[in-house]
Amino acid sequence: MDGNRKWVPGFKAVLLILLSHTAVALEVPLDLPQPPTITLQSPKDYIFDPRENIVIHCEAKGKPQPSFSWTRNGSHFDVEKDSKVLMKPGSGTLVIDISQEKAEAYEGTYQCTAHNEHGTAVSNNIVIRQSRSPLWSKERNEAIVVQMGVSLVLQCRPPAGLPPPVIFWMDNNFQRLPLDKRVSQALNGDLYFSNVLPEDTRSDYICYARFPHTQTIQQKQPISVTVLDSSPEGERRPGFMLPLGTTSTQMVLRGETLELECIADGLPTPDISWQKDGGELPSSRTSFHNFKKTLKISDVNEADGGAYRCTATNNLGTVHHIIKVTVNAAPFWVSAPRNLILAPNETGILTCRVSGEPKPQISWFVNGVPIENAPEDHSRKVDDDTVILSSVQSGSSAVYQCNASNAFGYLMANAFVSVLAEPPRVLTPPNRVYQVITNSPALLHCASFGSPIPTITWFKDSQISIKNGDPYVIHEDGTLEIHVAQPLNSGKYTCIATNNLGIKENHVFLEVKEPTRILKQPEYKVVQRGLSAVFECKVKHDPSLVPTMTWLKDKGELPDDERFEVDTDSLIIKDVTDEDEGTYTCIMNTTLDQDSASAMLTVVEKPDPPADLELTDQTERTVQLTWTPGDEHNSPTQKFLIQYEDLLHEPGVWINLTEVAGTSTTAQLNLSPYVYYSFRVRALNNVGYSEPSQPSRQYRTNPAAPDENPSDVHGVGLEPGNLVISWTPLTGFQSNGPGLEYKVQWRQKDVEENWSSKNVANVSQFVVSGTPTYVPYEIKVQALNDYGSGPDPEVVIGYSGEDLPLSAPDSVRVMVHSSTLAEVHWEPVAFPSVRGKLQGYKVYYRRERGLQETEKETKQEEQVLSFSGNRSEGRLPGLQPYSVYSLFVKVLNSKGEGPPSPSKTFETPEGVPEQPSFLNVVNHGMDSLTLEWGPPTNNNGRLAGYTLKYQPVNYTSELGPVKVMTFLANETTTTLGNLNASMLYKFYLSARTIKGPGPDITQEASTAMDTTRTQPTVETGKVPPVGPAFGTVNTSVSEDGAVISWEYFGHHKNVYVEYIVENSKEDWKKETVNGSHSHMIKGLKPGMSYRVRVVAKDAADPTVHSTDEVLVTVPAVPSRQVDIATQGWFIGLMCAIALLILVLLIVCFIKRNKGGKYPVKEKEDAHQDPEIQPMKEDDGTFGEYSDTEDHKPLKGSRTPSNGTVRRDESDDSLVDYGEGGDGQFNEDGSFIGQYSGKKEKDTHEGNESSEAPSPVNAMNSFV
Repeated sequence: MDGNRKWVPGFKAVLLILLSHTAVALEVPLDLPQPPTITLQSPKDYIFDPRENIVIHCEAKGKPQPSFSWTRNGSHFDVEKDSKVLMKPGSGTLVIDISQEKAEAYEGTYQCTAHNEHGTAVSNNIVIRQSRSPLWSKERNEAIVVQMGVSLVLQCRPPAGLPPPVIFWMDNNFQRLPLDKRVSQALNGDLYFSNVLPEDTRSDYICYARFPHTQTIQQKQPISVTVLDSSPEGERRPGFMLPLGTTSTQMVLRGETLELECIADGLPTPDISWQKDGGELPSSRTSFHNFKKTLKISDVNEADGGAYRCTATNNLGTVHHIIKVTVNAAPFWVSAPRNLILAPNETGILTCRVSGEPKPQISWFVNGVPIENAPEDHSRKVDDDTVILSSVQSGSSAVYQCNASNAFGYLMANAFVSVLAEPPRVLTPPNRVYQVITNSPALLHCASFGSPIPTITWFKDSQISIKNGDPYVIHEDGTLEIHVAQPLNSGKYTCIATNNLGIKENHVFLEVKEPTRILKQPEYKVVQRGLSAVFECKVKHDPSLVPTMTWLKDKGELPDDERFEVDTDSLIIKDVTDEDEGTYTCIMNTTLDQDSASAMLTVVEKPDPPADLELTDQTERTVQLTWTPGDEHNSPTQKFLIQYEDLLHEPGVWINLTEVAGTSTTAQLNLSPYVYYSFRVRALNNVGYSEPSQPSRQYRTNPAAPDENPSDVHGVGLEPGNLVISWTPLTGFQSNGPGLEYKVQWRQKDVEENWSSKNVANVSQFVVSGTPTYVPYEIKVQALNDYGSGPDPEVVIGYSGEDLPLSAPDSVRVMVHSSTLAEVHWEPVAFPSVRGKLQGYKVYYRRERGLQETEKETKQEEQVLSFSGNRSEGRLPGLQPYSVYSLFVKVLNSKGEGPPSPSKTFETPEGVPEQPSFLNVVNHGMDSLTLEWGPPTNNNGRLAGYTLKYQPVNYTSELGPVKVMTFLANETTTTLGNLNASMLYKFYLSARTIKGPGPDITQEASTAMDTTRTQPTVETGKVPPVGPAFGTVNTSVSEDGAVISWEYFGHHKNVYVEYIVENSKEDWKKETVNGSHSHMIKGLKPGMSYRVRVVAKDAADPTVHSTDEVLVTVPAVPSRQVDIATQGWFIGLMCAIALLILVLLIVCFIKRNKGGKYPVKEKEDAHQDPEIQPMKEDDGTFGEYSDTEDHKPLKGSRTPSNGTVRRDESDDSLVDYGEGGDGQFNEDGSFIGQYSGKKEKDTHEGNESSEAPSPVNAMNSFV
């Protein structure tokens, strides 16, 4: 005992030291030596079907590959001696062919053993049994006769099968018998009646037993039950039929399902309830069955033991039964032993922690042999459930078995101890890439193996050492966990496995991706049938992940219909039908995550037409209409519209009668007499009106006197002496009966007392003749029919016909307010003489002459002004000053105008004059301008003189100081001196009378330039140019065309160069030069002279401004440019020269091969081309002019684009031979020679190297 006490603390210390060996189960790579490990075995209890082969599984791994053997019922089972038994190659699995054998011969307990040189592993004991479905024992069932109300039990007592059968009761027709709280089936299969009723009488109560493995069904002999009601049982308190008594006991094993049942009799049928004494029923594991007669508790544990009370209750009392439940447990693992990998001289521990009720007994085995019978090993110590291995050595590997058992079962586990010395290795594949979503956990694996067990360390980006703690956790198996991964956690991670035999590292990579999110979710849609529905689903996702969009309908796939179109971020449903209604979900999946959103589609349509129209509660003037609404199609009905058809007066025309709320199905209709009604109803919802219902039956109302009279009654005289009375007639619907007429009544207002009347039919007016002129009448029109008269009509005032007025206005007088305004006054005409409705007065006036004019002037056209109403004055605007006018006034009624008043004349005073008739600028001097002008067309008085104002205008259109001059009335010209040269001036000239100055006439003109400048052309009698000032105009001519340059000081937008052949009558040709001060006219014919001018014009100003014309002469083509390519002497000369050059090249080639040099350079220097000198023309520096547009070299020039002459260029050219002088540069600067029509000529630099000249290059320079 003392020794044990001393050893126990030491054992605990070792236990703590070896914790790392027991905490993690290590997998030994299969390329290393290791004892066997069972990987697959059959269950402990194996019930087989005798119609099939028996297959007993046993698979194991190890290094070297294990061999297998079997025991049966504790004895060695020689597989090879039994031809019916086959062991699969490479495994221990047995296949037993029992097709021609008795299956019972192979029943028994089997155990598999896997062995190699490092140890032996064993399987569980596998009990093999044959399934059985025995027949029912023959018995004779006596017929049962009972009185109504008593309890009854029909026993089943099925034969014992393997496994137990499933019991159910049926009749002869294989129909299950109905069960309820009165009739129920117990767990053992018996059928219980709490009380019987007459309907329980039948002769075919049959109990059936179904055996699961063989799928066979056995039936018991039918039981006959007869229920008598001659002396029925009375009501009684409940009593228990099962279980009997007040208490009972039941045992259940941990982990299984507890089934408790209570079946009670009684009348009325009792109700059953359950409770646990001293505790609550576990709600998550509790269920009730068989109409609460059975209580089931799943996955039982020790806390479920105790007393359970079932209570049966009816209206006569209550009874209880207590079931005492005991929970036992077969052995179960607390900690199963795990494989140990130890290095030499290490110490390890195997633990076999189990629990159970009663407490299990633990036995240890080594390589399948009880540990007490195994060879002695001093490094091994056993203490109940623990084996300690101290300072193990190579070659001591073995497989240990732990067996724990009690009365209810056993557990057995293999755990090997492998003694190895192995440097670390990392089993996780290298460079693995882990991808996770932001804010989700990341697990980076570092599975390793080594002996001793390696230590795992982690580094990020090969530099940062990772320790346990936020945000990192390093698990015991080496896995690195990041609880909440963020983008900054992305990168390269290195795990290093280390033991005393070596070190090994592995790299993995973590990529933290953006989460997938739906930014715009699909929205609830209400769509009319036949239209399209569009669900949008816009998603944001990590750009490196490939998303997949999936749409679901009601959590299932979309219908296979071409109407459904799935786009990148939307779903379109075309031609929507009612079947498309539902919930649509868009799911965006990536390889790492997903997001989803849903929306409903509601399909709406116009309502179906109402149906079943009925007419009730019929009276003379009302009827009640009822109907049945149609389908609303998901859109509530807002209202019903009732329409009617008048089959008597307007057949085929449906008229709206009334509307009622959408919740109503009846309407009280007001009717009119003498109508043949037919009604229909239309329903309205948010989509629109339904189709009309079927018409109701016809309903006729009786005739009656009219309810109303004609409307819009008027009395108007169309001519003197009559009165036309008109009205809007009643419709047939309004007539209320047959024989519709109108009683027309009239009398002169305030004169006649009696009414005149006339009955008329089928008309809408009546003419009264012989009336006085324009007097008021009282008028009435009343409707009548065969059944009476309408209501008393209203009185309307009308007037008889008008005539022309008799009198003219008196006392006409005129008041002149100004030179252009006068006011006319008159005495209004007496009302009787108007003879109609006064419309107003008209004033007729005319200008007779001017007061200053000496000769008679043609009279102007007469003007008229109208003044409505009973007026006595009016104003005459817009008169001409200093004039004589005449006027008269007429009165006006609806018929026309009356006689004119006596003519009246008046004079208007002087006013300001009109503007001068013209203003011209002539004689442009360098410092002076001469102006001429004409008097106003209308002086509007006595002309007193003129006022002239003028000011300079600079190039930016800014105005300078104003100078003022005055002139007498007889002065029409002046010369202004001391003006600035080349300056634009603006002039303002106005005429004046004693009333003041009139409006200005304006003009612009420029003083002349110096002698080199061209003056604008001014034609006598016309307005000179206004606005721009053109300065010096220069011209020059080249072979490309004529260059025109000028000075321009104007501000006009449109500037052109115009030219025409001298003495030609053709139209001027025009080229736009906006924004430029020079222009080249191309395409001019040699030897021709052209007239050229520069023109400026604005769209808003019709005046054209122009320079003087300039004459430009294009020189004729020189004689040396005549094309002589077709001359015979020239062709011969060219051939001779070509032959000579060829000979020279051959000689040069020969000399070059001999090392000599041909003095070409000296010849080139001695024969300079005269045409490379700058060209001069008329002492003008033609070469100095540069085109502002393209800066092209001058024609005929061979100067390079940089402006220098290359001395080393080849001067060999057709120009040397008097032809081809028309050479020019094309647009890209390359030289074009003219020979036999303008062929291209390439220029080549001279060959200054020591190499022999190529004959090809020489020919190229010639050609």
